[in-house]
Order: sequence, then structure tokens, then C-alpha cells
Amino acid sequence: MKQRGLIIALIIICGLLGLSFASIKERPTLYIIGDSTVKNGTGQGADLLWGWGSFMGDHFDTTKISIQNRAIGGRSSRTFLTEGRWDKILSTLKKGDYVIMQFGHNDGGPLNDTLRARGTIPGTGNDSTQIHNLIRKVDETVHSYGWYMRKYVNEAKAKGAVAIICSPVPRGDFDENGKMKKDKYAAWGKEVATQTGAYFIPLNDLVIADYEKKGPAAVKEYFPKDHTHTNKEGAQVNAQLVVNGLKELKGCRLKDFLKKK
Repeated sequence: MKQRGLIIALIIICGLLGLSFASIKERPTLYIIGDSTVKNGTGQGADLLWGWGSFMGDHFDTTKISIQNRAIGGRSSRTFLTEGRWDKILSTLKKGDYVIMQFGHNDGGPLNDTLRARGTIPGTGNDSTQIHNLIRKVDETVHSYGWYMRKYVNEAKAKGAVAIICSPVPRGDFDENGKMKKDKYAAWGKEVATQTGAYFIPLNDLVIADYEKKGPAAVKEYFPKDHTHTNKEGAQVNAQLVVNGLKELKGCRLKDFLKKK
């Protein structure tokens, strides 16, 4: 009875929106996974901090595609997997869906400690190491950043979904010449995309180019607390740059769901 009532409610809502129930039911979903630079806290701007994923819905026609920002602060490519968050997405991921992934900010930490134990082996190789996780109290095989990213891409593609890797947004640090340092995880993300056939958005490069053009003083305003987490304006800038990168992806139909301007 509850399911029947839900279906009736959806049909009524669709009628009010001028949509068919079938069009809502069959909508593809864009899943976004990553860390706090993609979704900060609950994604509602606590402490004035926002991730770019919170504003992706502003750019898409959500009557045609559903946006699910599943990113969560503090996670690396490894811990997003080991906490079971990816498995939950896989349980509903279907053919025609999309997955945008951005990891790297937290992958450089220790492989094993009593604080976070979230690091990955640098690079894109197949090397691994065995640990007894001091937090989870279990034996664990820790792999490279590239191994985890390949797993996300390959398992998404196996479901018939489209995988898109974003290189990490940069931290807001400039050198004395007004330049920003490119992230090594950006190069590794691109390498994984080439290996797996995933789409790649060079977000690190796009944001650096935008920030360097604006200059250190202007960009400093985007970072009210530290050099990593942006305010609303900064997150909106980064979201627009993700969209700009998406528009350049040849053959990727996700851009067909962007709002018409």
C-alpha cells in the first residue's frame, strides 16, 4: 500500500510539473563522488564552506537528470571504498548513469595510523602493501591511488554507466611570482583515464588558469578558513569550471542535460 501511495503521489507531482511519470522514472542519475572540496559537511554551507558539487544542480536540467552528490569530507580514494560508500552507489547504478569522481586531497596521508589511516600508495601502479588497520582493527591490502581510481571507473563501466575523472581542484597557494603548483594527482588521474577509457576533465589546470588570472588577492577571498576549502563564491566558480570542462568532452552526452541558456 505504501508503494502504491508513493507511485500515486509521484504521478500527481509529475502532472503538476507537466511531465510524464515515465520520464521521471527513467531519468539517468549523475553521481558525484569525492572529498570535502566537492561536498563540505552536509553540503549546506556550514562555517561558510562549500564544495563545488553542491552547485552542479544549478547547471543541469533536473527534470531530465537526477543529481546525487555523494562526496564526503575527509575521504580518500581508498576510504570512500573501504567504508562501503561506493558499494551503496553500485547497488543503484544503472546503464545510462554518470559518475564524476575527484579524489587526491587526502590520499597523501599515512597508510596506517590511529587518526585517519586513509593514505594510498603514490602513483598508478599495481603495487600494494599489507597492513593491520589500526582504526578498523582489520587486515587490509592498501593499493595505489591509480588502483582505486581504476576500480571506480571499471566497475562503473561494467554497470553501463559513464565514468568521468576530474583532477583535484588546487589549494589556494601562490608562489612569489603569482603562480600555483600543479597537483601530482592531476597527472595520475589523467593517466588512469587514458588507461581505462574514462573521460577526463583537467580541473586542476582549469582552476589554476582562472585563479592565476584573478591573482592572489582576489583568490584569497575564496578561502575564508584555510587554503583548501572554498566559500560559496569559490565553489560556484569551480562548479562552472567543471561544466566548462564537461562541454569540451567529445562524445560525452552528459552535456546534453545542461540547462539551455
